[in-house]
Amino acid sequence: MILDPRSLAAPDVYRFLISAVVPRPIAWVSTRAGDGGTNLAPFSYFNAVSSEPPLVGISINERAGDAKDTLRNIRETREWVVNLVSEPLLEAMVRTAGDWPRNVSEFEVSGMTPSVSQRVRAPGVEQSPVQLECTLHRDIPLGNSVLVVGEVVFARVDDAVLTEGRVDATKLRAVGRLGGEFYEPFREIAKVPRPRISRTSGESLG
Repeated sequence: MILDPRSLAAPDVYRFLISAVVPRPIAWVSTRAGDGGTNLAPFSYFNAVSSEPPLVGISINERAGDAKDTLRNIRETREWVVNLVSEPLLEAMVRTAGDWPRNVSEFEVSGMTPSVSQRVRAPGVEQSPVQLECTLHRDIPLGNSVLVVGEVVFARVDDAVLTEGRVDATKLRAVGRLGGEFYEPFREIAKVPRPRISRTSGESLG
């Protein structure tokens, strides 16, 4: 099968991309509005983009005339928290994906507990094993989306998911996003050492 995105309707391109680019990490983003209201929503166009400074990127679709609560809140306050989604949080996370009215807090509909952050005013999700407090580095319009790049200014990690000071994937058990209404619970990992090559000679360093 050959696909030409220029000949497809935008929804068809979207469905193709989210089914082909898998699994995707999930940023469960908690924000606080300028008036103090809270919002919690998942985004799977998400990844780390730099380590110095530590930057993460989240792509948020634009909605004509009615920006998503997350994007509006980030633009108002320039702060948010990325909460990672482990398997026990899957159903609660999906609950927050609903198109809830603006005056409804997804913390309440999902049963999650807001936690007090250290460097930002936006709350974290207390039940999340990893919480990344972010401030706005820049937002970049790209096509029908806005790439929001945030600097991680503080991180809270549950000791239960650490091994020798590092986040252990087998303990974190993060959920991956697939296409449609499908998700990938954590199952197995493969350790495959990368080759060590001399940049001058091209020979293996063993």
